Amino acid sequence: MTLTDKNEPLAETPAHALGEFIRAHRERLSPQAVGLAAGPRRRTPGLRREEVAQLCGVSPTWYTWIEQGRPVSASADALARIAVALQLSRAERAYLFELAAQRDPAEPDPASQDAPAALLQTVALIGAPAYVLDRQWNALRWNEHASALFVGWLDGDHDRNLLTYTFTSAAARALIVDWETRARRLAAEFRADSIRHLNDAPTRALIDDLSAASAAFARFWASQDVFEREGGERAFNHPVRGPVVFNQITFKPAHREDLKLVILVGSE
Repeated sequence: MTLTDKNEPLAETPAHALGEFIRAHRERLSPQAVGLAAGPRRRTPGLRREEVAQLCGVSPTWYTWIEQGRPVSASADALARIAVALQLSRAERAYLFELAAQRDPAEPDPASQDAPAALLQTVALIGAPAYVLDRQWNALRWNEHASALFVGWLDGDHDRNLLTYTFTSAAARALIVDWETRARRLAAEFRADSIRHLNDAPTRALIDDLSAASAAFARFWASQDVFEREGGERAFNHPVRGPVVFNQITFKPAHREDLKLVILVGSE
């Protein structure tokens, strides 16, 4: 066994980055700022770990492990108490929760907010098929190019959910080239995309309804496949235009990562 050079930096992991961030802000905070007596001269700047732990109502050992970057569980509630104890600004608090891959309980659920009007208005200005999806992949807005392309989904009076369309509509099977491969990937992408709200009532209802309505979806979902949502080539057999190919690009608006702006750019 070889020893690591004592000057070699530790591998940067999410847990280590979280610990470094918390430690740096602890060291910036004076005892007086949190109502504690300065006491004897301190060997290190800022608050002691034990003091922060006391302010947060957690054990000193647990707090020390968090700062040391150990892979310990940190609940959203515990992180919120750390944010308050360290007097983090709004931006610093948001960064703390991003590092911990947790949702701040003080922040409103994005899904309960209306989609930004500017985002919805932008769709009409795009000269290619474009649409906006919500957390459950319901189309919130689409342009005329998308309506003309997605027969049986974004035209006429149809269910606007992309998954429902893909797995239960005969029009989708006829439109999408290599439907089996695309549908399997779509289910895996939704599993990855919905992991943080998988037990929310609307998401759970959608999965249950699709599993009952589509044997293919039930099979793909049971496979536990997980894929990141990706762009790339999308081929269609349009009932009027015939074979058409696009390159798909997906954007997530700042501060509303539950929404997606999808644009299909012609490859010709």
